[in-house]
Amino acid sequence: MKNQIADELAKCGVNNVRVNEPLSRHTTWKVGGPADLLIYPRNKEELERAMQIVHQYQLPWRVIGRGSNLLVRDGGIRGVVFKLDEGFNYIKADGTRMIAGGGYSTILLASMTAKHGLTGLEFAGGIPGNVGGAVYMNAGAHGSEISEVLVSAEVLLGNGEWVTLSKEDLKFRYRTSILQNELRGIVTEATFKLRAGDRKEITSALASFKDRRRKTQPLQFPCAGSVFRNPPGDHAGRLIQEAGLKGFRIGDAEVSTLHANFIINRGQATANDVLNLIQHVIKTVEEKYHVTLEPEVQVVGEG
Repeated sequence: MKNQIADELAKCGVNNVRVNEPLSRHTTWKVGGPADLLIYPRNKEELERAMQIVHQYQLPWRVIGRGSNLLVRDGGIRGVVFKLDEGFNYIKADGTRMIAGGGYSTILLASMTAKHGLTGLEFAGGIPGNVGGAVYMNAGAHGSEISEVLVSAEVLLGNGEWVTLSKEDLKFRYRTSILQNELRGIVTEATFKLRAGDRKEITSALASFKDRRRKTQPLQFPCAGSVFRNPPGDHAGRLIQEAGLKGFRIGDAEVSTLHANFIINRGQATANDVLNLIQHVIKTVEEKYHVTLEPEVQVVGEG
């Protein structure tokens, strides 16, 4: 069936399709089993044609960006995984608005807006995903989030329909949007409303955030950013650290000694190691402080 679908996609001009592709190659944790089919649509036309075939065969599907907020279980993902290719990697300036393709780097977006003398996206200079993923999960850092500057997003829905969703339509909440459950779709483009600012001040703020990230986050190891959402009025990292869990390991998965809300892969960790460590952290913090931590990372696939 997988090869049949791949052949049909090729007939429609969608040629960059991989069968049984290990997703450990596509996640920043460097763990995860294979996708039945991994599709790289080069542009919107290919994406639409591919989605029509997926819809026709009623195949389960999902999209991944740079894999920076994703834990794929060791059994992999059944059905189709989309990964936006070069045709979605663009940026355009329109006055104080920036328009970016869904596959464009969030870090590069922050850098480019600074070069245009626009302020409002400095916080995103340390978010290691792409624009589509940032909109999908309302990514944020340093007390700010994407919903504060987003105007609208162009989205391809699972039935092959194109829609443009406003900030209000997306129903943003802390690290969530309507796209995660109620209205599944792929963000192909986003428009941001920014403000004119001093280029030197903006660049200085970006450099400060970058330096802080370098000093406080274990970026030399495969990881996926913050693992847990911050509970109201507190910080997950503080609770995990106070619980004495820094350095705790299961297999090659370890609670970072640099930042307790990071779990790192010391080399040979499996997704199961990471999942078991997540559950151990939740249980320990709950027992000690009666606070139930909620994972921020998306856990997908089969065990």
